[in-house]
Amino acid sequence: MVADSNLAGVKLLGRKNDDAGDPGDDASSGADDNAQPTQTSRSGRTTTAPKGRPTPKRNEAARTRRPVAPAPMTTAEARKRRKEMRGPKLSREEKKVQREERRAVMSERRDRMMAGEEAYLLPRDKGPVRRYVRDVVDARRNLLGLFMPSALFLIFVMLAVPSVQVQQLLSPAMLVLVLIMVIDGFVLGRKVNRLVDEKFPDNTETGWKLGFYAASRASQLRRMRAPRPLVERGAHVA
Repeated sequence: MVADSNLAGVKLLGRKNDDAGDPGDDASSGADDNAQPTQTSRSGRTTTAPKGRPTPKRNEAARTRRPVAPAPMTTAEARKRRKEMRGPKLSREEKKVQREERRAVMSERRDRMMAGEEAYLLPRDKGPVRRYVRDVVDARRNLLGLFMPSALFLIFVMLAVPSVQVQQLLSPAMLVLVLIMVIDGFVLGRKVNRLVDEKFPDNTETGWKLGFYAASRASQLRRMRAPRPLVERGAHVA
């Protein structure tokens, strides 16, 4: 009987030890779940990636980064470095040829832009809606086109004849001219928006932008408009 009790005590003690070890196993398994992902080394063993190491992409970027040249210490060294970066020195004839080629390219681009080719237009002039607005403005007889020469004429008279009576007459005349131009611009803007809504029902541009675009083009002299007018004055624009 004594031997049996001793054996039971040993078994109970062993069971308690086994039960106490179970939470440790669970904790260790939880810690393994939260640990970093394992990596396979060359020898075939799985090891965890060390902390604080950069990712492979950063390592590749660091390897491909070129060394930065030190800053020049003197003016002569800086001048020498600029000459090296500039490349071989060209002669006068070669520079002249480059200038002529550059001038020819710029002239061709300007001619194409003035002709209204879509690829060479400024961003504000691109699109079928803006082209249609330009045609409407160019076909109309606009009072806005008289604003610039009339304003210059009044300013010239004010400077040429510094008389009090002339000043008193020209100031109201200038105000009346500005008022006429504002009214004509408003009428033109409404007309342009109405025609655009009829021809382009899916247009998303606001009426204010189109009206301002039309008024700004109408205020310029016909020969100074860019792109060049493609319709005659008084023509019917469908």
